[in-house]
Amino acid sequence: MMRLLNKFKLGFLVGVLSVAMLPLQYVNAGEEQRAPPAARTSGTLGPAVMRAISQIQEMMQPEDEEDEPDYAGAKIELDELRERRFDRMNDFEKSTLLNFYTNYYLNVEDYVGAIGIFEEMLFIETLRADIRLRTHRSLGQLYSSEENWQGAIDNYQEWRNLSEEEDEIVYRGLSYGHYQLEDFEAAKPFWIDRMELLLATGETLERADYAYLNGLYFTLEDFQSALDLTKTMIVLFDDRADWQNLSAIYSSLENDDRGVQALNLFYLKGLMEDDTRYINLAQSLAGIDIPYTGSKILSEGMEKEIVERDEENLTRLTQMHLMASEYENALEPAMAAAEADETGDGYDTLGYIHYVLHDYEAAAESFQSAIDKGELSDRSDTLMFLSRAYLELQEFDAAKEAATEAADAGDERASNSARDFIRAIDSRRIRYDTIASRREDAIDFYQAYPPIR
Repeated sequence: MMRLLNKFKLGFLVGVLSVAMLPLQYVNAGEEQRAPPAARTSGTLGPAVMRAISQIQEMMQPEDEEDEPDYAGAKIELDELRERRFDRMNDFEKSTLLNFYTNYYLNVEDYVGAIGIFEEMLFIETLRADIRLRTHRSLGQLYSSEENWQGAIDNYQEWRNLSEEEDEIVYRGLSYGHYQLEDFEAAKPFWIDRMELLLATGETLERADYAYLNGLYFTLEDFQSALDLTKTMIVLFDDRADWQNLSAIYSSLENDDRGVQALNLFYLKGLMEDDTRYINLAQSLAGIDIPYTGSKILSEGMEKEIVERDEENLTRLTQMHLMASEYENALEPAMAAAEADETGDGYDTLGYIHYVLHDYEAAAESFQSAIDKGELSDRSDTLMFLSRAYLELQEFDAAKEAATEAADAGDERASNSARDFIRAIDSRRIRYDTIASRREDAIDFYQAYPPIR
């Protein structure tokens, strides 16, 4: 805003000083011929006013660029001229004097003082139309700098009521004013009109121009318009933030498949730099039955030290490997997660992986560690897997003990299942004992051949 005001201040000052400089030849001639008193009622500056204004102009804008402006002295002269002659001035003289007042206030950055003078100028009935327009626009900018948004809106709107043309600064000021008053719906059309006006005059729009409008669409939850504009911004600027917004907009539109595709493009372009999006993309891919790719992305995030190797993320990675039936790859993160997990659930998962890989001894050790650590999500289920691991190791007593404990720990359905398994353990034991007995009998029946001599 300060940059905007400085630009405005310089342009306005040059305009005013140019107006003041035009009649100087007439003033010099007036020293010899004396202009008639009728100037007081005409649209020109009388000689006395012209001399005073010329002196003030020299103080505010010295001819020698190395000389410093004397704003304090100029203010004294302005006040003296106003006190001495203001009531007898014609409207043109009044507007010229007030213009120099505004120049003074703007140069010393007293914007409240400038506002007061600009407001006073509007009471001059015969004020030139171009000056009245410039005054309203200046008031709009100054009220904005003072965060008087309604005052800015009123003056910008009055400018539009009086002007036969449109102005991008006015459109911008109206949009900003309504935005600051949280009237976002009213702010939107003024910004669109501003963009269209600039494009129609051959101007190039910056990304910030589009981003402001997109911010309005997001605030108004007009996600379809935000989507269309974001696509345009991607084509024009290929900016990281717009690619990032694309997936968020699709999610807001509940178009999850496109949201995942957009986030994947964001990743493939090498723009992903935060853990949240690595995790979201990995989980989203797993959720649409692409867990292998999801696990690769999450692993990459950990390798780059973007995603933290904490218990939660290690568990996520383990689950993705399991969903992809990559059991051996699941072992390493599962071990790390089990150690970090304050409950026994991590060891329960590790035991399951060992069990699937037919490493029953490691499975039994992991399930036992899970039980020892405690706070299991389903203690009965863990005990049943421990029983199965022992059964595969043919440790029937341990298997039966674990299944019995599972029957006591579970609900009715789990208890019934455990008791059925106990019967299966007994049956397996009988079968094993029978086979072992027959093997012993066979050994006794068959005699080894005598050694060949």
